[in-house]
Amino acid sequence: MKVGLSAISFVPGRMGGMETYFRNLLASLQCFDRENGYTVFCDERVAGEFTLFNNAFQVEHVNYARPSLNWFLRGVLRNTLNLDILARKMSRLDVDVIHHPFSVLTPPGIKIPSILTFWDMQQEFFPEFFSRVELRKRRRIYRASAEAATRIIVSARFTKECLVDRYGLSADKIEVIYTGYGPEYRVIDDSERLAEVRRKYSLNKPFLFYPAATWPHKNHRALLAAIRIMKESHPFDGELVLTGIAMQAHGDIMAEINRLGLGETVKVLGYLPAEDLPCIYNLARLLVFPSLFEGFGIPLVEAMACGCPVVCSNVTSLPEVVGDAGETFDARSHEEMAAKIWAVWDDEAKLGQMRTRGLERVLLFTWEDTARKTLAVYKKAVGAA
Repeated sequence: MKVGLSAISFVPGRMGGMETYFRNLLASLQCFDRENGYTVFCDERVAGEFTLFNNAFQVEHVNYARPSLNWFLRGVLRNTLNLDILARKMSRLDVDVIHHPFSVLTPPGIKIPSILTFWDMQQEFFPEFFSRVELRKRRRIYRASAEAATRIIVSARFTKECLVDRYGLSADKIEVIYTGYGPEYRVIDDSERLAEVRRKYSLNKPFLFYPAATWPHKNHRALLAAIRIMKESHPFDGELVLTGIAMQAHGDIMAEINRLGLGETVKVLGYLPAEDLPCIYNLARLLVFPSLFEGFGIPLVEAMACGCPVVCSNVTSLPEVVGDAGETFDARSHEEMAAKIWAVWDDEAKLGQMRTRGLERVLLFTWEDTARKTLAVYKKAVGAA
């Protein structure tokens, strides 16, 4: 079987969990599959991002990423003549199946069996978080991609239910395959390495950790309000450490930190090197994750693997991921969020119990399992063609 992996729209450092997923899926497939051939289709500008160590894997340049002359010409022809030159090019590829890992078919309309990893349809629940242009685009291409795909992979039962309920898709077309975590996320015993990272980022106080790009749905402002309540109602003298790329809501979040007088309590570190993140999970007293909408929630799994207790919102896929290993709260209630965070923060016995349960729970999530089940979906799609 010849498998194509469509990374044409891959943008390193800007895709959050989807980037983590694709990098680890590619690495895991290489580790165990010596039978099938794979081609990663991507723009030559990002080809160096993919480490290939299995001779059955190769990269082929398909230079239609934004911005480029091919991207511009493709847009003109699609808008004027309804002609997609990229779809024509991809339809001629010598592969049996193509996997599109980023929620949409790139491109749609190719005549080869397609696997779509669909992450979420946040726009159907929170349209206010999107510009009119982005909302119109998502509503046009997300449903069309899901309907056109031969088979769909989702990382949580919640997303499968959304596809069935909102888009009217057959449940039989959709496979739930949990996302994994890398071996670097583990309990770290190297005290010198931990001390080095603590010094590097001046993590001198016990801290809550929230790793998330500053999109509106990540709900940073509600978390800041909860921190303010904790400072006023409890003897909270720790810090909140925020990491992740600066996105749409970043300016509002920085202004809110100042407005609430939390400048000495909140540490904004921005986008960090990947090699430092396991240490920060290990150093954190607990992970707090107040997001309003998630297709999976990779940081929850990473935290549990590092022995970091998890307190998160009780919506979408998050309760499914954390199970009985964490505590959940109403992400809309600042008071409940503050109370749940404090109840864990201030209880050493509870923290210890949650660490133990998290390390047991995380055994459900491995990249090898993700890759093996994904390969089974490839074979099923080819067999149905």
